[in-house]
Amino acid sequence: MSQPTVYRTSSAEETIAAGRRIAAGLRGPQLVLLIGDLGAGKTTLTKGIVSGLGAAAPEDVLSPTFALMHELGDDPKVYHLDLYRLDRLPELETLGLDDLWDEEAIVLIEWGEKFADRLPTPRLEIRLRELGDESREIEIIEVNA
Repeated sequence: MSQPTVYRTSSAEETIAAGRRIAAGLRGPQLVLLIGDLGAGKTTLTKGIVSGLGAAAPEDVLSPTFALMHELGDDPKVYHLDLYRLDRLPELETLGLDDLWDEEAIVLIEWGEKFADRLPTPRLEIRLRELGDESREIEIIEVNA
């Protein structure tokens, strides 16, 4: 595993900008888990990643908490999932994630750590932590096994 990359941001705009920088290094197929407490900035960072990939404008990226999955863009295709409301493996299996792994897509999963042992590697894990006010620490880790 390589050394983690760490960003620190102090506003939603800076978190979106960090997401755009992260997007510059993404190529499909790519799985990215967004890990952090409620309100840590996972969806805000996703707005930056998705806009950096050219798949949608930041204001068009909404949390898929109730829809579970949003499909954005064409080249690259981006899937944005939120597993917050899922508690059991059979619920996860109904999403058809295995089909996504075969695509040249970027798959961004909020709350993916709930089922990390069921998700493929290699992948990126982006850990977000609130530091107070609007400040965030964003740590990117490559997971290969």
